[in-house]
Amino acid sequence: MAENAKDFITALESLEREKNIKRDDILKTIEDALVSALRKNLGKTAQIEAKIDVETGAVRAQQVLNVVEIVSNPETEIELSAAKLEDRDAELGGVLTRMLVVNDFSRIAAQIAKQVLIQKVRGIERDNFYKEYKPREGEVVMGSVRRMSDRDIIVDLGKVEAILPYCEQIRKEHYTTGSRIKAVISKVLSQTEMMEIDDIEDAQLARYKSAAYKLDKAQRGPYIFLSRANNRFLEELFKVEVPEMSEGIVEIKGVERDPGFRSKVLVTSTDSKIDPIGTCVGMRGIRIRAIQNELSGERIDLIMYSPDIKTLLMNSVAPAKATSVQIVNEESKKAIIVVPDDQLAIAIGKDWQNLKLASRLTDWKLDVKSESVKAEEDKFANSVVQAMLSGVEGIGPKTAEFLQRAGFTTVEKLANVEIEHLCTVQGIGDKTAAKIIEGAKKYLEEHAAAQPQETPAQEQEAADDNAQENN
Repeated sequence: MAENAKDFITALESLEREKNIKRDDILKTIEDALVSALRKNLGKTAQIEAKIDVETGAVRAQQVLNVVEIVSNPETEIELSAAKLEDRDAELGGVLTRMLVVNDFSRIAAQIAKQVLIQKVRGIERDNFYKEYKPREGEVVMGSVRRMSDRDIIVDLGKVEAILPYCEQIRKEHYTTGSRIKAVISKVLSQTEMMEIDDIEDAQLARYKSAAYKLDKAQRGPYIFLSRANNRFLEELFKVEVPEMSEGIVEIKGVERDPGFRSKVLVTSTDSKIDPIGTCVGMRGIRIRAIQNELSGERIDLIMYSPDIKTLLMNSVAPAKATSVQIVNEESKKAIIVVPDDQLAIAIGKDWQNLKLASRLTDWKLDVKSESVKAEEDKFANSVVQAMLSGVEGIGPKTAEFLQRAGFTTVEKLANVEIEHLCTVQGIGDKTAAKIIEGAKKYLEEHAAAQPQETPAQEQEAADDNAQENN
């Protein structure tokens, strides 16, 4: 018995060490397994208790029966006369505790106990792995390619297997069994969380779910998903290569990627003496080159952050050199970036890649134009404005040009301006200013009277047009 107890304790210690499962949890699992096996022989509703002495390894099991006058459920009850044969002190309304001989388990019962034990240990392992890896979401890990599952990759992390879905891979990379692979833990999901995923509401998690269900169905989680394509992976690689980020001197304000091809990283520094871009590049480009090599040559544009939105937008189209920015609509975040003619193709990028990344990085809807095109557009727009202003009494071609340059681009502005303010425009005195204002008001009245009143149908049509433009 002592030898058996020693082997039993050794087995417990081995499970505790290798599977990271507490001894008390293992004992409770074994006891539950014994109860489950005994119920196969004594009935599903039988009241059974099992206890293991950790010092001796001895197993003690007992069945509790209610002493009744007439038995309605033989699995939980016993007649008084039968109970007296086992315990002469038994009485109605009491209980009889019947000791069970564990050594007399049938082969089938023992097998059931083994299977229940295996399932319970696996369940505890799953819970432990989930608790270990869930807080590590966003951490970069290294593993080896175990096998392929369709286009998804199963990665061995040592203790567990993780999934690198096809949607999280860099497209131009190819992997072989046994090769080392670095990725970020993007998501850790339990079996319950996996079942609760709404395929319609969250397309990203739906793709993860599809990848997980191609694996062995007996795994039942936790499901550890890796990514080499998301923005967090690039951010974590910078933190590894640039010590100043760990120290809080250099910060990443934003990241946008076209995985494997191009990315933009918005950086800033908390120390005015430190150049964040130069720090990230490193001596002779050693830091940025190490990151690019890990990403299969992905080009990385380092963008200097600025609280001034115009400066930020100009910086965002790097490596193109922007000359100016025109804010079209601040509320809807629309802007036009002007670049030299020879920089237009660089600012747009192949398949509009550079401009799309800049828009996503800044969260602005950006358009880019060359200086020559913008100059032509401005010239045409100015001529239209000057022609309209020239139609106002008291305004000649030269005065219209001065007014347009001063920002008076509509007749409404002239009609509502103060004389003192209008006198600040070159070549306009008090009398001329008063005449222009009066002429502007007269112009608006004449055009308002000449304009036909819209019918309800026309008003509805105009509203529909506006709605389409907004969409």
